[in-house]
Amino acid sequence: MQIDKKVCSEKRRKRIRKHIVGTATRPRLSVKFSGKHIYAQCINDEIGNTLVFLSTLTKEARAKKAIANVTGAALLGKMFGEKAVSSGIKQVVFDRGGRKYHGCVQSFADAAREIGLSF
Repeated sequence: MQIDKKVCSEKRRKRIRKHIVGTATRPRLSVKFSGKHIYAQCINDEIGNTLVFLSTLTKEARAKKAIANVTGAALLGKMFGEKAVSSGIKQVVFDRGGRKYHGCVQSFADAAREIGLSF
């Protein structure tokens, strides 16, 4: 029997999301890594709004040459932390999207913590 990677990934993501909920005081910081790009957003799950969004496709990230690797994740984490703190978000709940907490995920999280986000 062949195990589908996509199905296993979806199961992990749903299992994690059972326990993680973003509120107005503490939104959910969701991070998605594709092969070429990184997407990060703060979400208020109570009303379904995205409060802050940043990806490697935005002008700010393209100007700094952020790509989907460990150094690019650290750069995007710093930029996202600055953007979130400037919009008034101090505490978040980290949603790693079913990925292991190492490599790109860890460097993104550490860079965001350096700026002042607490999770």
